Amino acid sequence: MNGTTGVEIISPNNILANAMLRAVDMVRPRLQAMGPDRVAFCVGTQINGAPHLGTSLVQTAAFLLAKATKRTFNVDAVVRFGALDNAPYDVALDPETHHAYQQTYFHALGADGVEALISKYYRAMFDSLADATGVDYEIETYSAQQTDPAFRHEFLATLGRLEQIRWPLAPSHGQVHLRLPCPECGWSEKRAERTRLLRTGSGGADFSCVCSDHGKYEIAVTADNASYLDLATLYRNLVKERLAMRDPVTLSVMVKGGDWAFGCQLVDEAFAQLPGLAPPPRVFTPMVLTDTGAKLSKSLIREGRLPAPPGSAAWMLDVTDWSGDTDSYVDTMVDLVGRMLADPKHFYRSYTTQEIDRIMSARPAANAAPRAREMNLFRRYFELVASGRKTIEVRVQYPNLRKLAAGDRIRFVCGRDEALTTVKRVSRYTSFEEMLDAEGPANVNPDSPREQQLANIRRIYGPEKEALGVLAIEIELERPTTD
Repeated sequence: MNGTTGVEIISPNNILANAMLRAVDMVRPRLQAMGPDRVAFCVGTQINGAPHLGTSLVQTAAFLLAKATKRTFNVDAVVRFGALDNAPYDVALDPETHHAYQQTYFHALGADGVEALISKYYRAMFDSLADATGVDYEIETYSAQQTDPAFRHEFLATLGRLEQIRWPLAPSHGQVHLRLPCPECGWSEKRAERTRLLRTGSGGADFSCVCSDHGKYEIAVTADNASYLDLATLYRNLVKERLAMRDPVTLSVMVKGGDWAFGCQLVDEAFAQLPGLAPPPRVFTPMVLTDTGAKLSKSLIREGRLPAPPGSAAWMLDVTDWSGDTDSYVDTMVDLVGRMLADPKHFYRSYTTQEIDRIMSARPAANAAPRAREMNLFRRYFELVASGRKTIEVRVQYPNLRKLAAGDRIRFVCGRDEALTTVKRVSRYTSFEEMLDAEGPANVNPDSPREQQLANIRRIYGPEKEALGVLAIEIELERPTTD
């Protein structure tokens, strides 16, 4: 993590700070118990316009936690971004019954429109975060997730205990917000007051719903049919987290804003009513607060119901107002969140906009270390790079490496050791054999024969990874200058 040179954060002690030396140790108990092949840090965001500071803080924390996990526990880590395109695009009241109806972003804009929003507000930032941390990421919309037969099967399994889970998921009235949009217009009753479960069994479930324009209709939900399943926040998290905990290979860690600590109590109550699975580990990030102690809310401020709090710049409410480019914004966020993660006392707390402004204002104008993509290496390969003997690094073409080009910098990391290099050339191949024949085994690993190298590379990258394409990255070690 980044150090705290130049900026002092004063934080009170707390229970978690007493229990841990590092914030990332929150994932250690489950790592020890499961021994997974990789860890996925999962962060969800409603796709409903420009993000604000709180959203960026959670997303940056996910990448930095993944980076720390790779370094600390020597396990692969990835960020999984859930793009919640079932957020309400429009809400209308039925003039006769006064029931509220909503249309999701997916139904209003379609898959292409949602993808355009993701590209506009998130992809460039995630690419830059991936470059800065050496952590790959995946994006999945809620609309795509709810079509997954495994997700729908997990949902259907909860219906056998709907009577037990409906009170944790809706403790005031017991009516879970299970929305099944009208097949004719795509609108659904927002609070699902008149949605009824008619039948459920091993093959699926049938529901009765009411549309303000088209009257009563019935929807069948099976593991593989096309009906749209719009689960409200708590129910969606219950199903998503139960499905994640069935994966024996990947440990899913949920990264959420601090205000979610209260909502997760209800999700855990619902977990307790269903057999066989414990909730996943969760990391709650610092909340961004106004001077009153309330969570920073861009909607309340934009609607004029609250004044902009002291120390809040325009970009804190809308990141597109940042004066620099995406990389400069990401570098700023990495520095800010890195300082928070440097000590559990700094991470497990909240910050006002005024305090964040103070921390950022005291940040040096330029970082001492040049911006570089981070890549982790096993010790034997790192020593070859650090000595200048290894001039070709081999990777597969993950999405965040597609733009890698000559002139870029790569910081190779092994534990606490680092080696800064410059990219001289990037060549693409269809297989590892083709790459070794073209580049020469001695440039990839001067201490290992060709066939041994091929076997070692394929132990790291399976056939599905090789199919992405093979990258041969020619690198030159940047040696420290001396007077």
